[in-house]
Amino acid sequence: MKIDPAKRLLLISTSTVFGTGYLDHAEWEILDHLEGVSRVLFIPYALFDHEAYAAKVRERFERMHFGIDSIHDAKDPRQAVAAAEAVFIGGGNTFRLLKALYDHGVVEAIRERAAKGMPYMGASAGSNVAGPTIRTTNDMPILEPPTLDALNLFPWQINPHYIDADPTSKHMGETREERLLQYMEENETPVIGLREGAILRIRNGEVTLRGQAAARLFRRGFEPMEIGPGNRVEL
Repeated sequence: MKIDPAKRLLLISTSTVFGTGYLDHAEWEILDHLEGVSRVLFIPYALFDHEAYAAKVRERFERMHFGIDSIHDAKDPRQAVAAAEAVFIGGGNTFRLLKALYDHGVVEAIRERAAKGMPYMGASAGSNVAGPTIRTTNDMPILEPPTLDALNLFPWQINPHYIDADPTSKHMGETREERLLQYMEENETPVIGLREGAILRIRNGEVTLRGQAAARLFRRGFEPMEIGPGNRVEL
């Protein structure tokens, strides 16, 4: 399986790593990813308060010397995507996010722009919707999108915030690994679990795990495997 070399994606597991501020751990990756970009279109649909969310993102991106336009301020969201230099979708609830993307008619617009090389960046839910579907989200379905099919910019399912089982815990429910293995019992598409601090970079047809944490790969018929930071991910 190959990725279109025109695609330029940065998929971040989480916007905040313990002990750091918002997007601090990913700053150098963001600067590299958005080289040549002056303004970014932010999509705040994953949280309820779009205004407050946009203000938070604007302050952080301005410190990196990028301007921010929020799609919730646009009269025509599809036109806003068509004119964007780059798109960033922030974290929150994945079901709410995907429903809003469909409601505002921007799913196909984002796909088309990303296919032509527009830089796409997602964090948490924003990374989740970059995969084929949102079937491997950790979120509750607080709203019902018309379909679970997502942007399909990246060919594998993504599980942000992947967490390993605590051997000292007395919790008797399924671990994250068990839930993803259940997914693999019913589906063929591989899943990459991104631990906190892990970042996927897709550029020139190559996928590289960046950041400060390893990822866990689930494929049907195989044992889960580890991918360390700095390694290429073979699709």
